[in-house]
Amino acid sequence: MTASTTGGLGPVLTALLSLLALLPPPAAALDTGRIFVSSERDHSVTVLDGKTLAKLTVVKTGNRARHLRFSADRRLLYVAAGDSNRIDVIDVASLKVVDRLQVGPDPEVFDLSPDGKMMYVGNEDDAALTFFDMAGRKRVVSVKVGAEPEGVLAHPNGKLVYVTSEVAHMVHVIDVTTRKVVANVLVGNRPRRLALTPDLKELWVTSELGGVASIIDPASNTVIGEVRFEPKGFRADDITPVGITMTRDGKRAYVALGRANHVAVVSVPDRKVTGYTLVGKRPWNVALTRDEKTLYVCNGLSDDVSVVDTATLKVSRSIPVGRVPYMAVIDD
Repeated sequence: MTASTTGGLGPVLTALLSLLALLPPPAAALDTGRIFVSSERDHSVTVLDGKTLAKLTVVKTGNRARHLRFSADRRLLYVAAGDSNRIDVIDVASLKVVDRLQVGPDPEVFDLSPDGKMMYVGNEDDAALTFFDMAGRKRVVSVKVGAEPEGVLAHPNGKLVYVTSEVAHMVHVIDVTTRKVVANVLVGNRPRRLALTPDLKELWVTSELGGVASIIDPASNTVIGEVRFEPKGFRADDITPVGITMTRDGKRAYVALGRANHVAVVSVPDRKVTGYTLVGKRPWNVALTRDEKTLYVCNGLSDDVSVVDTATLKVSRSIPVGRVPYMAVIDD
C-alpha cells in the first residue's frame, strides 16, 4: 500500500506502525515451573526450582502467610497475610513484594472473579466475605456469612461465590450481582475447602471434623452424596480432610487428610476412595502439576512438602520448607 493509493495516509500509517513497535508486548505467563510454598510461622513464601526442587529464595511477606493465588496471566502471586490483615502481591519475575492490598481483618482464603476485576476474601474475624475492587484498590462491600469463613470459591460463570463457614457447618451461596446470600447448604462438621467438577455439575466440600467430602448439586443447592475417609489405623477424630484438588478430566480427586498423615485418592464418578498415600505430618493442602504427573503436599507439622508420583501414588521425595507450610502453587 502506497501514499498514492491511500489518499495521503502513508505517513500516518508509518507513524502509527512506529508507535506500535514501541509498545510493550502483551502480558504472558512466565511458565517458570517454580513452586511457591507459603509458611505460616516464617511469614514468607519459599520458592523452589521446578526441575531440581532446590530452594531458590525465600520471599518475606506479612505475618502468617497462607492462601496463594496467581493472577489470570500468572505474572503476579497474591498471598494472604492473615495476621497483617492484608494480601501481599509478589511479582513472579522479580520475586519481590510489589504491592499490599488492605482487604480487612484476618484474611485466610480468597478467590478472584473470572474476569480478575474482583477479589473475594473470607475475613474470619468479621464473619464476612469482602468484595475487593482490584482496579480501585478498595473494599466495596462485606457480605455477612457464618462464623469463621474458611473456604472461598468463585464460580466460573461469574455469577456466584461459595463460602464455607466452619462454625455454622454450612456452605453459603452468594449472588455476585445482588451481593446477598441466596442459599445456605448444611454439610459435614467444620467445612473447609471447595472444588467444582470440570463439568460444573458437582461441588465437593471437605469437612475437617466430619471426616467426609460432601457433594452438592449446584443447580438445586442440595447435598446429593458424600465420600467418607477411613484410612486404617486412625481414629475418626484424627481424620481431618482439608485441601482438595481434581484432575482436569474430573475422574480423580486428591484430598489431604490432616492429622491422619495421608492423602486420599478418590474416583470422582464413583464417589469412592481408591487408595491412601502416606505423606508427612498433617497434610493441609495439595497441588497438581499441569501435566498431572506430580502432586505436591504441604505438611504443616513436619515442615516439608511431599512429592507424590501420581502414577505409582508413592512419595518420591520430601523437601524441607518454612515452618508450618500451608499451601503450594506451581507456575507451569
